[in-house]
Amino acid sequence: MKESTHQSFRPLTWPLFFELIRLPAKLCSFLPYLFGILYAWWGFHQFNWVNSLVYFVGQMSIALFVTGFNNVQDYYKAKDEHYRQTQNIIGREHLAPHRILALMGLFLTIAVGAGLVLVWRTNLSLILIGGAAIFVAIFYTFGPVPLSRIPSGELLSGTVEGFGAVFIAVFVNIVPQPIMLTLTGSRFVLSGNVPLVLGLFFLALPIVILDGTIMFADNICDLKQDQRNQRFTLPYYLGKKRALAIYPWLPAAAYLAIVLAVGLRMLPVPVLLVVFMWPRVRRNIDAFLAVQDKAKTFNTAVANLLLTFGSETVLLLLCILIDLAVHRLF
Repeated sequence: MKESTHQSFRPLTWPLFFELIRLPAKLCSFLPYLFGILYAWWGFHQFNWVNSLVYFVGQMSIALFVTGFNNVQDYYKAKDEHYRQTQNIIGREHLAPHRILALMGLFLTIAVGAGLVLVWRTNLSLILIGGAAIFVAIFYTFGPVPLSRIPSGELLSGTVEGFGAVFIAVFVNIVPQPIMLTLTGSRFVLSGNVPLVLGLFFLALPIVILDGTIMFADNICDLKQDQRNQRFTLPYYLGKKRALAIYPWLPAAAYLAIVLAVGLRMLPVPVLLVVFMWPRVRRNIDAFLAVQDKAKTFNTAVANLLLTFGSETVLLLLCILIDLAVHRLF
């Protein structure tokens, strides 16, 4: 769709910007970062505040880029004119797509710059890890066959935003790094601590599942609209009935992963207190199963992530503070 040279656009005010980047949902991007930093201290007794600060800038910049860029791509690729003009924020608020793209390009540049600083401060292997994450961030809605328009969005969203963020947060704080890429003469040598990498994935599994569940809920709510816009997501292939049958098992799997992580002594025992959040999570699941509406019940999936992984992160922080206090006293 071409933009008219005579079209008048509204300025991007702060309220519109916050809606464009879905500000409340940015907490979902911050929690894996915070959990990774806390686990680096709890599990390895290491913390690098400079690397953590640089990664915070990069992580939040890429999170802002993804949401804003996706809104622009959905506007351009929409087949349903009613959706484009009344539901997509770009068309509904008469924002200039090219200006939004320029702003998102700035966020992407900041994220890449932060990543290169971290590569310089840590290890070359971060190029591979960060590069894969940025590839998914760009091609999630860009290109002839965007990743969001095939049944891979839930897996990619959960893995990149969940495990990727936790892994990099630990990676930039500990020495030696879990994965190392070294240049020996004319050869690159890639090595890694497989048990550590697998352990970090298992620790991140709750956020991987719950982040993917948010995308799953979003796609269930938008199923009819996605079909009109030729977006064939996982719920399209599963069918709505089967998708709703699977939905409640996803948060349950996240809770099971937390219990197993404590049982395997990967997390302190007090983290088990997160199970007291389950009744509220279950009520949110029931509300979504009753009505699948973007405005009314979609936020229950976001709330479940915040209740569960937010509680897990806070409990880990409290364990660290108590441990520090005990060591000071004795």
